[in-house]
Amino acid sequence: MLKMKMSENSGIVITLMGVALLFVTFAVAYAHMNTDVTISPISSLAIYFGHALSPLIEAIIRLLYLGLLGWIASKITAKGITIILNTHKSNNSFQNN
Repeated sequence: MLKMKMSENSGIVITLMGVALLFVTFAVAYAHMNTDVTISPISSLAIYFGHALSPLIEAIIRLLYLGLLGWIASKITAKGITIILNTHKSNNSFQNN
């Protein structure tokens, strides 16, 4: 009985950690999406392409970072929910016996 309570508590903690990470992910994404991107005039074509591609590369890195963070947070949340559901299933099977 104590082991089931411990697993349920750990499932709740893991779920809350996953939800907190998801909240942080969306807060960081919102902060990044509200930043202004400025483009300055450049005389050389090579420098122009370097400056033009720089924000694009930065945006791709941010998207990869946010995507990875969101994926990890959703996996943690799913694992916590699975632990909670399995604890409830095993608790019900013990009560039926």
